[in-house]
Amino acid sequence: MPWIQLKINTTNDNAEHFSDLLEESGAVSVTFQDTYDTPVFEPLPGETRLWGNTDVIGLYEADIDTKQLVNLLKSSKLFTNELHYKIEQLEDKDWEREWMDNFHPMQFGNRLWICPSWREIPDPNAVNVMLDPGLAFGTGTHPTTALCLQWLDGLDLQDKVIIDYGCGSGILAIAALKLGAKAAIGIDIDPQALQASRDNAQRNNVSDRLSLYLAKDIPDNLLADVVVANILAGPLRELEPHISVLVKSEGLLGLSGILENQSASVCDAYQPHFELDPVMIKEEWCRITGKKY
Repeated sequence: MPWIQLKINTTNDNAEHFSDLLEESGAVSVTFQDTYDTPVFEPLPGETRLWGNTDVIGLYEADIDTKQLVNLLKSSKLFTNELHYKIEQLEDKDWEREWMDNFHPMQFGNRLWICPSWREIPDPNAVNVMLDPGLAFGTGTHPTTALCLQWLDGLDLQDKVIIDYGCGSGILAIAALKLGAKAAIGIDIDPQALQASRDNAQRNNVSDRLSLYLAKDIPDNLLADVVVANILAGPLRELEPHISVLVKSEGLLGLSGILENQSASVCDAYQPHFELDPVMIKEEWCRITGKKY
């Protein structure tokens, strides 16, 4: 079935209003996109991340009355002659299949490969993580995930316990287990992430060494030799007391999900408890690592 897409070019101040309007008009989904194609990353609960120039995109079933849709848009108190919008028909595609066809095996560091579960393993002798992210975040395609995977590949994880804070698909925890870690703990705020991590752990035959917790249910006195958190700069700063306490004395910390221009503020938050390494940068994203005092 084809779809009808309505795209409104507006500002961050007005985007929420237009989002509400499109939802009320019957849109099956509403998304925000930077006018200059800057990607959106997962916000905190109750938080919406927008830009100065924002496209609000509503997706409708093909039988929507587009004339009525335009009239509704023009009835908005924010509608002006300068407001730009576009209505177009999208071709019918199997979007899940399209995404799967473009997710290829990827190598990180010297030993590690991330392989979609539906594709053949390119190197049977490598450390292969078979991944199906499902509805959770984390495939290895984003520079921040790549930075974390490369860091883990370069560590001696033998007999180590690792915590993946904000585990998403479980990609980092499972990679650590396949790289020799004794045990891993995945923590997330989203039950769907824990389910995706659980499924991927079973797919990789490491479920007996992976424990999963919602953030609100973390056990007391939980400690790890290595803690990795690939989330966002704001949450990393806010969660510093909760993340730092999870790292053993002389344990290692790896943080990502941070833009290069945000690195100084994140370093400042963790500097009191960690001897930090030089910041590693990849495509304007960065990774912060260090050892706990």
